[in-house]
Parts: sequence; structure tokens; C-alpha cells
Amino acid sequence: MKDENSIPGHGDVTAEVFAPAKVNLTLHVTGQREDGYHLIDSLVMFADIGDTLTVRRADSTVLELTGPMADKTPQGDDNLVIRAAKLMGVTAHITLNKQLPVAAGIGGGSSDAAATLRGLSNLTGQPIPKDLMPLGADAQVCCAIDMGAARMSGIGDRVVPAPGLPQLHAVLVNPNLPVSTTEVFRHLSNRDNAPMPDTLLTGCDAAELISWLQQQRNDLHAPAMALEPAIEQIFKTLEVTPGCLLTRMSGSGGTCFGLYADAETAASAAGRLQESHLGWWVRATLLNAS
Repeated sequence: MKDENSIPGHGDVTAEVFAPAKVNLTLHVTGQREDGYHLIDSLVMFADIGDTLTVRRADSTVLELTGPMADKTPQGDDNLVIRAAKLMGVTAHITLNKQLPVAAGIGGGSSDAAATLRGLSNLTGQPIPKDLMPLGADAQVCCAIDMGAARMSGIGDRVVPAPGLPQLHAVLVNPNLPVSTTEVFRHLSNRDNAPMPDTLLTGCDAAELISWLQQQRNDLHAPAMALEPAIEQIFKTLEVTPGCLLTRMSGSGGTCFGLYADAETAASAAGRLQESHLGWWVRATLLNAS
């Protein structure tokens, strides 16, 4: 596998790029601009699971979908991968092995777009554009995976490292039902909520971080549950799994996550959930792995 963070080589003809799941450990909605964009304050970590893209130069841009979520993934200009290639101004044949659920609050499409940008940059030596808002609010943070944990604010356009944070053992659960971010924001009752503290934790262990996270929020949780009752069922099921220390929704839903003290406890919880809820997408993962 080629390292998407390596120095670009103009002789390269193919790049394989990992597009990790993005998990919002917090998501505070702090305002709304006159143009309709919402202001947020969110602590983000990336998982060690995700999609994989293979990118090679071609005379025209073609997207080939494989993987268990391929049939649920939009094609053509509706896919952020195509829009990312157009933003770079590079034509390519892109194979997307789609493992993550679609419209799930874990940045699948945005992470795929960011991986496309990194792959095409590696192939061509061309820099990634600075303005990524045409690809959505999560594109900027998904292009910053080198930071590890990150704090994203503004409309998603301000991304800074959140250093000194530990790895977290987690279980991600999605009901395999897409959730519309636009509809969730539309049902949000209060758009002027408090942000996270100005200074985040640093140099802490997992228990300290989880204790701090318990004092934070995802302000989209309530409207997402109102729109899709399955999210509330997942939330309540996750929080009673043995060893679960914190349960929260990621992004605008419908993926919820539980945090656990170690990999064995997380894997056990994931196994129980997979056996008892066959229609759910369930994965044990490590956050902030790199």
C-alpha cells in the first residue's frame, strides 16, 4: 500500500489511500450565520476502520464502487469523490471500496473526498486546494488526519490539532438507515449553545478524557432521535453493554458510539450487539490510532 502522506512522485501511476471513519466525540452548535451555515465546535478523532480508494490517472474521471456498501452509495456528481477530482482539476479512474455506511455521521463521503484529494496530490505533485467548503463542512478536518485528534470550529473551516490525547477503544453502531444532516439541523431547537472550553485537555489518560467528555454534548442528538427513532434504540442498547463508559452520537447521526476501557471489552460488546441486532452495522475500533 502506498503511503498517502509520502512525498509526491510524478512517476507514480497508482495511489492507494485509506479513508478512515471520522468520529465527533463532541459536537456543540454555537450559532448560525446569515447565509444559513451553522457554527460548530467539535472534537474529532479518526478510527482505524474505513474505506479504501485506489486512484490512477485516466483520460476521463470514472468512479468504480465495490464493497458491502457500494449499492447504497451515490454515483456520478452526487458522489463527493467525483466532486473532489473536479476540484483538483485532475481526471482519474477511482475505485472506492465502500465499507462505511452512507449518511451515517462518521464522515464517510467527506473522508472519501479527502482521500481522493490526497491520492491525486501524490500522483501529480499538485497541492490540495485550500478552500474545501465545496466538498462540505467535514472535508477540511478529513484532510487533516496527520493531526490525529483535531478541534474543528467555525463552519468546519477552522481545524487545529488537539495534541496529547490518548487512544480510545470504541464500538460504532449504525442502524443502516441514512439520516439527512439538513433535516437534523432544521429540527434543531436551539442554535446558540455554549462551545467547548477554550483550552482542551492534554496529556491525559483515557479515563480522564472520558470523564471530561461526559461534561460535553452533541447538540444534534435530540433532533436526530426525533427524526429517526432507531437512533434512540441504539443509544439505549449501547449504554447498557457491559463496560460501556460513555455513549454518544457522532455527527448528525445515525451512528452512535460507546467508549470502553480496553479492546477486549469493546470487542465483547460488539460481538453481543452483532448477535442480537442482525440488521445493525457494528464495528469495534480504536480511535486516535495513528
